[in-house]
This record gives sequence, C-alpha cells and structure tokens, in this order.
Amino acid sequence: MIWDILAFILQAALVFIVSTALFDALHWILHKWETSRFPLLRKFSSWHWVHHKFLGLDMQVNPAYARANLWFHILPEYLTSMAGTLIFLLFFPWPVIATVAAIRTIMLVMTIREEGLDYNHMSMDRVGGQQGLLWVDNNYHAMHHVYPHNFFSSFANVFDLAAGTACQIKGRRFLITGASGAFGSAMAAKLAALGGTVDTAKSGVDFTAGNYAATGEKLERADVLVLSHGAKSEDCWNANYQTFCDLIDLFMETGKTRLAPPEVWALGSEVEFHGDMGMAELRDYSASKRAFALRARDYYRSNALIYRHIVPSSFTSAMGKGAMSASTAVGIALFFIRRGFRYVPVTLTGLAVLNYFRFRFFQKGEPATFKPAE
Repeated sequence: MIWDILAFILQAALVFIVSTALFDALHWILHKWETSRFPLLRKFSSWHWVHHKFLGLDMQVNPAYARANLWFHILPEYLTSMAGTLIFLLFFPWPVIATVAAIRTIMLVMTIREEGLDYNHMSMDRVGGQQGLLWVDNNYHAMHHVYPHNFFSSFANVFDLAAGTACQIKGRRFLITGASGAFGSAMAAKLAALGGTVDTAKSGVDFTAGNYAATGEKLERADVLVLSHGAKSEDCWNANYQTFCDLIDLFMETGKTRLAPPEVWALGSEVEFHGDMGMAELRDYSASKRAFALRARDYYRSNALIYRHIVPSSFTSAMGKGAMSASTAVGIALFFIRRGFRYVPVTLTGLAVLNYFRFRFFQKGEPATFKPAE
C-alpha cells in the first residue's frame, strides 16, 4: 500500500514537472519570436509581452492589463501545461493524470479570482538575493520580469537548468578585478563575447587595502562584481581576504537601493578544502583563502546580494602550471553560473565538489588575526 502511494506521488510529480517544462519551452520560443522575420510569429510574441506589461520591468503590477494578461498568458499557460499533462495518459494510470489536471485547474481558478496575482506575480520594491536552484520562488521569477530574456522556468527549474538561461549576461555591466591575470583576462574576454559590458579595477592601482576611493564610480556603474585578483606568496591576507571583503561590502552598500540585488562572483580555491597540507609555502595562502571562505558563507546566505563562490582546481597562470587552462576554467564556471549555481565547482579532482559541504556546513569560528608564516 505504501509503495503504491509513493509510486502515485512520484508519477504525479513527474507529470507536473515535465508538463510545466513544456510551457517553459514555449515561453522561451515566444521570446525568441520577438525578432522573427515572420510577422505572424512576431504577433504571437507581442501577445505574450502583455504579461510583461501587467508586471513590468519595474516589478510593479499594472491592473489595466489584468484582463489581457488572463487571455494572452494565464490561459495559454494552462492549456499548454494541460496538453503536456494529458500526453502522459499513454504512460501512467488515468487517476494520476486526473489528479495533476485537477491541481492545475484549481491553480487556474485561484489565479483568475485574484486577477492574475499569485505568489510569483506581485509588486516588489526589491528583489531578494536568495533564489531557488531546483524550484522557482518569487525572487527567482522576479528576475524574469527584470531580465525578460532569461529565467523562463515557472515552477520546477528544469528548463533554465537545461538551457543555461538562469543568469543574464548580455547588456549587463561587469567590473572585474585581476583582469590582467589568467582567470580575470579569460573571464573579461568571454563576458565581452557574450554581450556583457566589461570594466576593470586593478589591485595596487585602483584599490589597495583600506583605500577604495578610485573604485567608487566603477562600483556604482556595475551590475556584477567579479573578484579574481589575489596572491599566493606575498601579502596574501590583504589580497585574498581584506580587499575581497571590503569590495563586496562597498558594492552591497552601493546597490542597496537597486531593484535587482547586486551580484558578486568571487574566486575561491580548493585550498579551502585541503588546507596547507603542512607546506610552509601554502600557509599564508591557505589561511587567507579559508578566512575569506568563512566570510563568503555569510554572503552566500545573505538576501542583500546574489553571491557566487567559484572554486577551481589549479589552472595555468603566472603562479604556475595547472591542471587546465584559465580559459577552460572560465568556460566551466560560466556553464554553472548560467544555470543559476551559486556555489560553482570547477574541478578535475572532485575536491571542489567535496568542498561544497565544508563551505556550507562545516566551517567554524571567526577569521583569526593574520600571522604570516615564519
């Protein structure tokens, strides 16, 4: 009996998720048709854009479009999802399909009663940084209304994970530190190629520990701060910990009144997991990286920003030969970032994956006062 109930629930969940993804794919197509050379397809796309007039780029509901939103978005979403549900009559018992169809119909009736308003479609003055990866919450879906050409998933985040549409790059402004280094230069080139606007800030020129005056205007212009500077042997504490924390805090302060939360991508290291391994030459580097990882966990948990922690295996740079090129490391990092990952493992060894559990759950204490290795 228990196994029958469990099988029923799993089948119903699969039907709901797959049929939802079917509408999400249609949703993506409607946006693609915006620039189609065929007038009819552009007309279909324009009908969908009524939904974005109902809940605009400013995340404010416009009641004047409530009825049109019902006809051109809510009902097509329901009908597409129902069609995807009924297909499963070929595979699963009819009570499973009837249950999912009933749930969808109840959701439709409730949305109509509220004139298009639901948990994911309400006015917001500020989008939060805590956004689901596997399941779509209101902060996640709000990003679709702020950036309409990404974030297409509506309930289960199947489509965006598959299509890589969970992070806007084209048209956003990126400020990259360490852009003269291997990882930073590769990241700058890739983001520019994807349509991002790239600016740079150089450690020791645009900022030093305790002095960030020259970066103020750059931080104000930026949508995303990418921290890829650092040091492995000299002044590790300031390079890998202090300037990282200070720049993030300044960026959060600069962006606290924005509609969309400021976004930070920061470069960590697998040394967070294995430490200095008793090697004196890694002691300062390990201490500074582990101290930042502890602070980074707070940023990761904060609703005031979207924080992404990139943890790569060694890559070839001025610091030495690595297991992969910096361009490969950037390509892997962007693969995960464009799918909404906020902890980003870039690894051949698997240590960065294991480090996720340390990063999220097993770090203890506060960063100690730094003492250089003797």
